[in-house]
Amino acid sequence: MLHCLTDTPSPVSNWIMQLRDVNIQKDSQRFRNNIRRISHTLAYEIGKSLNYKNIDVTTPLGTAKCDVVSDSIVIASILRAALPMHEGFLDVFDNAENAFLSAYRSYKDDGSFEIKAEYMACPNIDGKTLLLVDPMLATGASIVTAVNCLLRNGKPNKIFFASIISSRQGVETIQKNFGDHCEIWTAACDPIINSHGYIVPGLGDAGDLCYGQKL
Repeated sequence: MLHCLTDTPSPVSNWIMQLRDVNIQKDSQRFRNNIRRISHTLAYEIGKSLNYKNIDVTTPLGTAKCDVVSDSIVIASILRAALPMHEGFLDVFDNAENAFLSAYRSYKDDGSFEIKAEYMACPNIDGKTLLLVDPMLATGASIVTAVNCLLRNGKPNKIFFASIISSRQGVETIQKNFGDHCEIWTAACDPIINSHGYIVPGLGDAGDLCYGQKL
């Protein structure tokens, strides 16, 4: 199931505009902050689908009934571009466990590429709720590789994929591979990817815009 925040105009639409604008995005601090703000909204919306329990909390004047998330949550991020998203999700789900993976495109001589993963730090995810965050869902290949790596550490009860901008092809790839076992949440969904596998119109390389160009 796909959920797109900008299907309905909201403040998120303004933050997406700032992320896309070639002049505004030159301010890397502002770029990271906009990703974090959008991530707060994505996490809030995903939170409505989680399970809750009611507990008693002692206040200075009595006892209050409070609903708290009962799911055991693991936030997983694909390095490096997802770090601002991870921070945003952790702001909302501050008791979550955390997982980090490296996944990158390894290009061949003919210009094609495959996704390689060389590092993973992950807790046991068996029976837990997995929130996999990555700002750009382009071809979907990185997500598929990441999930296959994470599943070595258990089978989660539910998987949520969260992105800032997705492509239709990427969404279809996730749905084909994971079906009803997952939900996809994105702030914006663009129609196509180009021959290099980048989202159009997209916003460029999120990792470089967050942290500077790499060699």
